[in-house]
Amino acid sequence: MEQMAPNGVQSPKNMTPENSPAVAPAPAGMGAFSRITGVFFDPKKTFEDIAKRPTWIVPVVLIVIAILAVSVTMSQRIGMERIVRHGMDASSRAQQMTPEQREQAIGMGVKVASIMAYAAVIFVPLVYVIIAAVLLGVASGILSAGVRFKQVFAVVCYANLTGLISATLTIVVLFLKNPDEFNAQNPLAFNPAAFMDPNSGSKFLYSLATSLDLFSLWTILLIAVGLKAAAGKKLTFGGALFAVVLPWAVFVLGKSAMAGLFS
Repeated sequence: MEQMAPNGVQSPKNMTPENSPAVAPAPAGMGAFSRITGVFFDPKKTFEDIAKRPTWIVPVVLIVIAILAVSVTMSQRIGMERIVRHGMDASSRAQQMTPEQREQAIGMGVKVASIMAYAAVIFVPLVYVIIAAVLLGVASGILSAGVRFKQVFAVVCYANLTGLISATLTIVVLFLKNPDEFNAQNPLAFNPAAFMDPNSGSKFLYSLATSLDLFSLWTILLIAVGLKAAAGKKLTFGGALFAVVLPWAVFVLGKSAMAGLFS
């Protein structure tokens, strides 16, 4: 029988922590390494965790390191001057320059390319901020998904980890391919432009073809998975995919139009 206190109240003995109902501990979140691998092998679960605890430093640091590695390898294996000269050869406007103007333009291009190659520390997070802001406007402003900027920004950063694979393959190609045949603007044959001649034909179509890239489409799908995870039931996967594809399509068409006008 339960022991009772003299006043009829249950004895404190039965109210000790040992006799109180057990509270299940909250499940631990995924670690940084688990998130990185999970983006590729279990994106749904991973982005659900990212949406609950949005962080971004680890993926941004890894992506910056990958870009710097490609830039250094490209500079050593090919050289910035050769890269800029190859780009000038593919430009119809450059063909109208005098030899002196071409050399001046190449010299300026080498200086700019050398600076931009190492500006990834600032450039990468800034671009991701802009992308996240646009996606937030579409997802929350138009589709009323109710996601927060911090969630969208973290999703964008982790989704772009596909760039680690792209950077690794680019470095491999740099060591395997003849430097004179390397196309710095489209180093991997994962889009239709790899089978097109960049020096002839429509520049609009060539630029459009470079954007239809396997890694770009992979990143788009991952961002859509992340938006869906952040929004929950407020957004379908189709709606999340629309929120990503719409601004991407506008950007690609605008970029391709500029390439057609100023090439």
